[in-house]
Amino acid sequence: MAETSEAVGTRLSELLPPPDAPEARVLEAMRYAAMGGGKRLRPFLVVRSAALFNVSPSAALTVAAALEMVHTYSLVHDDLPAMDDDDLRRGRPTCHRQFDEATAILAGDALLTRAFEILADPASHADPAVRCELVRELAEAAGARGMVGGQMVDLMVERGIGDLSMDVAAITRMHQLKTGRLISFACLAGPIMGKAPARMRACLQAYARDLGLAFQIADDVLDETGSAQDLGKTPGKDAAAGKTTFVTLLGLDGARERARLLSDQAVGHLEVFGPEADLLRAVARYVVERDR
Repeated sequence: MAETSEAVGTRLSELLPPPDAPEARVLEAMRYAAMGGGKRLRPFLVVRSAALFNVSPSAALTVAAALEMVHTYSLVHDDLPAMDDDDLRRGRPTCHRQFDEATAILAGDALLTRAFEILADPASHADPAVRCELVRELAEAAGARGMVGGQMVDLMVERGIGDLSMDVAAITRMHQLKTGRLISFACLAGPIMGKAPARMRACLQAYARDLGLAFQIADDVLDETGSAQDLGKTPGKDAAAGKTTFVTLLGLDGARERARLLSDQAVGHLEVFGPEADLLRAVARYVVERDR
């Protein structure tokens, strides 16, 4: 993951070159947000899923960088005062604190649109039909029936809009949209680029579903138990806001056990790929054992 993170960081720097134009401020904010480090889990999943199908490493890194731009845009907007109102992200001031709210909004908008510009470029794949499929899949994953829709449900529950109640089934669905859909795209990008058969796509999609949920439950646990120094963001905000989480529903021990079960299920979906998928198996363990 560290090697992939470094490679993706290099590709992001190439795709977001230092600005020298009158609009330099928004470009500086885009670089600040995108080059801030982090686990780079989603790009890792793109690169490793692509390797299963002998996809060009350069093309895989390009798609991985585009996905990381979409993920970064969501974090920039999520940290805004109108959303989660956070001052810390990846151990640094959030984008709107480093710059200002308007610049952060524009930087997020520009990262989102830049991602699709990159996916549409032949550097992502020589086949235009594959590029179109990547664009469509990422748009669906990031939009109102995916990540944005999950964020909307989260805000509605937090602010008492409508008559939504959060039991385990409801919170599972919310996070499958909010977090899981981008992770699902990350795992599907490889078979899309490799023009893999439907059965292999289905196995990776099932892996992504269980991995994404395990990742979110582990995040809920860390929000309760981690420190700002370890996490690089403000811990305890969900509890302070009275949010329903997997921890409030299942307890700490129950949440940890559910995450381990999902991790085991995720690993089971990879049997068809043999030892070539060992790194994907390892990351399924990592997401529930990490401390940040």
